Parts: sequence; C-alpha cells; structure tokens
Amino acid sequence: MKKFNILSIILILMLVLAGCAPAEQPSQANPQESTQQPDSNNEQETDKFVPQILFNGSSTLAPVMASISTNFIEGFVTWDKVDASFPEENISIYVSAGGSGQGVKSVIDKTSDFGMIARTVKDSEKEKLTELKEFKVGVDALTLGVNPQNPVLTVKDNLTTDEIVKIFSGEFKTWKDLDSSLPDKEIIVITRDIGGGAHEVFQSKIMGDVQVKADAIQAPSMGALVTKIMENEYAIGYASFGVVNQNKGKVATLKVDGVEATKENILNGSYIIQRPLIALFSGELTAPQQVFMDYVMSPEGMEVVESMGFVPAK
Repeated sequence: MKKFNILSIILILMLVLAGCAPAEQPSQANPQESTQQPDSNNEQETDKFVPQILFNGSSTLAPVMASISTNFIEGFVTWDKVDASFPEENISIYVSAGGSGQGVKSVIDKTSDFGMIARTVKDSEKEKLTELKEFKVGVDALTLGVNPQNPVLTVKDNLTTDEIVKIFSGEFKTWKDLDSSLPDKEIIVITRDIGGGAHEVFQSKIMGDVQVKADAIQAPSMGALVTKIMENEYAIGYASFGVVNQNKGKVATLKVDGVEATKENILNGSYIIQRPLIALFSGELTAPQQVFMDYVMSPEGMEVVESMGFVPAK
C-alpha cells in the first residue's frame, strides 16, 4: 500500500466535506479558525524546492480544488513521481476556505500561494497584484433556489428581475405579496455573507443600486446556504448551480426572466447570473506550482469540475 502524506489528505478531505455542509463550526478548513498555517512559497528562498502549495479563498471553489488535489496526491504521492528532476518529497497541498475576498487578500499578504475566487478580479485588487495570473477553472451560476415544499412552485416556475429585487430588498414581505394565491407566510431570504463572491455577483447582476434587506440570513458558505433552504419551507436564496447539482431533489430552482440555469444557457450567456471560478497567482510560478496547475487545467482536472456540478472551463 502506498504511503501517503496523511496530513495533506486529512486536510483536503475535511474541506471536501465542509463544502457541502454548513461552515458554522470551527475546523481546520476554515482559515479564520486556523491558528497556524504553513508559510507561502512566496516567502521561501527562491533556490529551495518547496514541496507544499497553499490555496485559500472561495468556499465554492475550495471543495473542487481539494478534490483535484486529492487525486493528484494519491496518483503521485511524491514529487519525483511527477517529474524525475524533482526531489523525493511528499506532495503537500493545503486548501482552506474563507471567501473570495479572503482569497485575494491572502495572495496580496503572501499568506497563501493561490487565491480562489468565485467572481472576477476587481481593478482595485489588480493594482496590488504583481504579474497577476488567472487560471479560470470553471463557471458557476447563481440559481434562485427554494425548498421543494414551497407552495410558490405550484403557481410559478419563473421570477422576473423586478420580482427578485422586491423579494430580496424586503419590499415583498410575504409570499402572498408575490402572488395573491400564496399563503401569508414570511419570505425567509438567505444570502451569502458580504465577504463572499456570490454576494457581489448577485448585487451586480440583479440588485443594482438596491440593497439586500438588512435582516436577511447570511450563510458563511454556499453549502450552508443550500442547507438553510432545505431546512425552511418558506426560504429562498441564490444557490450555487454546482452545489444545487450536488443536492439534486433537495432544492428546487426557478427560472430568471424566463431563462433556466442549464449548462447550455450558462455557456451561451443567456442565463445572466453567472460567475467564473478562478485560481489567481501573483508573480512567477515555481516548477511544482506550474506542474500542478497544468494538472488542474487538464482533462483529469476538468472532469472533477464537471463531476461536482459546475461547468468546466475547457
């Protein structure tokens, strides 16, 4: 039996599980709860081989990157098996989730090698990132998700942008406000926290200048958001296309302006609430970093992206 880098695999598997469940409890996969992390390669001596690679950021992309990392580690185990010119050292890839904003900050602060984001890079961020490199791993969409028992599904399979704005701003307070035939039950709005890339994408694509209501329930991860929808009959939230696909039958989705969130509609751009899944890097990649990212972007890596419900970049 092959001898694996046990610490790396444990960390990665914890992250995979965390991506599909609420992130409200402390874990090693949560950067805010981690008391000590390995140094970023950006702070290592340039002539020294560094066997570890650090990823931090989007809770949507993190489980995908963790799964790809697990496959890479299990397939090669030590770096010399990847490339004969590399030393015989265990492969260590650490993946932690903390939101897209945290992912960018970790690269700027040099506390991780790669930042994971589920949105585009802002111009203000680009100014702080030297020799920015972006690896578009896949595409996700934000679906309008409701509990399968929500009575709205008996009268509607579509919401207009105007209706969505009125729901999420709080102008529509009960489901009866949306349609007179629906019960006079409070609409429970679930959103991601403001540090997540999803919040920024939804605000830009749908809400515009109108703010999401202050008392909306903020979920710490997309997995937690979907779980809250599953737990509440009268909830609605903007749920990740990939995470919804991972929970088929447990969350129902509504069309937006008559357009369904499908792979085809995401690729052709007709479904507008979509976002890229990006691993970003500042500077020049080391040889092991480049080899791993080549693997991420390979058919093997893209197969993982698709298997987890997202649209692969290639």
